[in-house]
Amino acid sequence: MLESYLPILLFIGVGLAFGLVLPLVGWIASSATGANRPDAEKLSPYECGFEAFEDARMKFDVRYYLVAILFILFDLEIAFMFPWAVVLGDIGWFGLGAMFVFLMILVVGFIYEWKKGALEWE
Repeated sequence: MLESYLPILLFIGVGLAFGLVLPLVGWIASSATGANRPDAEKLSPYECGFEAFEDARMKFDVRYYLVAILFILFDLEIAFMFPWAVVLGDIGWFGLGAMFVFLMILVVGFIYEWKKGALEWE
């Protein structure tokens, strides 16, 4: 019975090994090359090639977050379509209909957001 847990224990062991060995190798490599020696240039504030000109705690427009949420929503739509496309031959017409319903729900939501002006930036 316990031998059935061997693949799981092996997976956990390899994961722990990677989690411990790779940061250690990176630390050793950065110490050898001198990348851990901060100077004034490395510690200076840097943003897009020029000095920051506003407070970092300034308020963002709510539309920024709305566009970000919409991007995540439609990005997940694509993530659901990849596995569906792989097994489409196995699930047949039912799978095609289910994906059509899923896409239609998302299209209706997209049209609603478009009509409400959520995608307008100005």
